Amino acid sequence: MKISAQEKPAGKREKRNTNTEKNARRLELIQKRLDAGPLSERFPQVSSITIHIVHYYGTTGPVFMEQTVNMVPSSNVYLLHMQCMGGKCINGGFDLTSSVEELVRNNKKSGKGKMVCGEKDAYGASNHASICYDISIKY
Repeated sequence: MKISAQEKPAGKREKRNTNTEKNARRLELIQKRLDAGPLSERFPQVSSITIHIVHYYGTTGPVFMEQTVNMVPSSNVYLLHMQCMGGKCINGGFDLTSSVEELVRNNKKSGKGKMVCGEKDAYGASNHASICYDISIKY
């Protein structure tokens, strides 16, 4: 299924419309989720994945929040992409897909790591959020 934003009539003067930009980003996110598919297709040998994530302000700042994501075979693989919690982050986030792929490829049951959001926010600041994660996999 393909989702697309409504096209504007030709010849009209283009104004920067933040709602249109937000809607386009939202539709792009929905399309990415649809394209990702279920966990059972990407990792058929995995029965469940549990990811504990601690979000930090900046790279050395205080803890912003903690979350646990539980995935089963019917879960969407896009859940492995965590949003950046840094203010006005544009297209940022933390993609744990490669970390999970490496653990599955090596038949490991757990792994830990850290990531820093490399995207820039609306004001040009970078490295404004980071996470520590702990992944547990059941086969």
